[in-house]
Amino acid sequence: MSDIPFGFGRPGGDGNDDDKPQDPFAGMGGDMRQFADMLHRFADMLTHQGDEGGGPLNWDLAKNIARHTVTEQGDPSIVDAERRQVEEALRLADLWLDEGTSLPAGVRSPKAWSRSEWIEQTLPVWSKLCDPIAARMVDSLGGALPQEMQAVAGPLVGMIRQMAGAMVGGQAGQALGALALEVVGSADVGLPLAPEGVGALLPAGVTAFGSGLEVSDDEIRLFLALREAAHQRLFAHVPWLRGHLLGAVEEYARGITVDLSQLEQTVSGLDLSDPEALQQALGGELQLQPEETPQQKAALTRLETALALVEGWVDTVVNTVAADRLPAAAKLAEAVRRRRATGGPAERTFATLVGLELRPRRLREAAALWRALSDQRGIDGRDAVWQHPDLMPTSGDLDDPDAFVHGTQAHLDISALTGTPAEEEQAKGADQPGDRPQDLPESTSGDDTDPRKDDGDS
Repeated sequence: MSDIPFGFGRPGGDGNDDDKPQDPFAGMGGDMRQFADMLHRFADMLTHQGDEGGGPLNWDLAKNIARHTVTEQGDPSIVDAERRQVEEALRLADLWLDEGTSLPAGVRSPKAWSRSEWIEQTLPVWSKLCDPIAARMVDSLGGALPQEMQAVAGPLVGMIRQMAGAMVGGQAGQALGALALEVVGSADVGLPLAPEGVGALLPAGVTAFGSGLEVSDDEIRLFLALREAAHQRLFAHVPWLRGHLLGAVEEYARGITVDLSQLEQTVSGLDLSDPEALQQALGGELQLQPEETPQQKAALTRLETALALVEGWVDTVVNTVAADRLPAAAKLAEAVRRRRATGGPAERTFATLVGLELRPRRLREAAALWRALSDQRGIDGRDAVWQHPDLMPTSGDLDDPDAFVHGTQAHLDISALTGTPAEEEQAKGADQPGDRPQDLPESTSGDDTDPRKDDGDS
């Protein structure tokens, strides 16, 4: 083995190649960028002390990995022409939507985002959703060592927890990077990911969505702008909806456990003096497992119902508005349905980040209910249902939308919900959708699962 310092050659050489300074990266295939990225990631892993808010997940690492993922696949900057096209499409979409809904426009700031900008702008919401489960994952990893090994390891256990935070951050970064490659706007997953008042489309995502459809770019962009703007009307003017959706995801995530069986087998024979072996042990992907408890099932039911109602309303409003204006409206609506039916990036991302397969499984029933409400009560009557969570359809109502449209729900007096300040204050304490007392049988005793819903909804 040579005793020459790394990267240096002998002084006063005779011109032979053996005496020239040696390339320290020789034999690596010339992939200097990959090697540099590896060094940066490892440095991030070792220096991570938790995020600024005290969270367990290394979000700086997650963001860097996500951005690296999209850069590798191509993430061109937004040019002025694309920015103008998106802004004009979102403004025109809001004009059209004025005829299809009584909810006012919600997009105050139309934006065209690159994939990297989508990651940057939506990260605050992702961190809010993912930190609770990340804390459980990091704690579980830190406790995966047998007790006798923890006693011997001493300070190394802290390093393991530190590396665990980086591991979970890496996993989150890969998931968000994959999602950023496929989304077309800020509301693809049905959650309010963008800052308030912002409506955004990703030109790269719009182009990818339209590939093979044989529809003009302008028509595709406008149809997707209608969907984005419709989502933003709900998020902006249904005050309880944002907290309900995000809260339902967080509640579900609290019931997630981490499958450590494989990791425990790995660390049981781990040589703690070997950093490389330690890194390999923490280099896998953790599997998340939901707990099959009544509370967990109830949380999932509420979340799936809320997502279905949001997406069903958006489908109903957008398809109605676009039908007479866009020649390819039916084809584009079918493309959205096919994309949703295959699972798509949102489902995989949530399964990775919070153990949840995010899909509005009851979308068909929800859309049918909103259409029936439009026919029976008109646009104003249909949209008035969003005024208060107690007025919203439950999972059971999706089983029988006709009963909801024509039954006692149609005669609820909503004037008290928009009346005096005292009445409005009283309304703030109402239960969430799916928990109305009149929807539960008299024998119910505190279990908030909906007895009318089969868990096997499709």
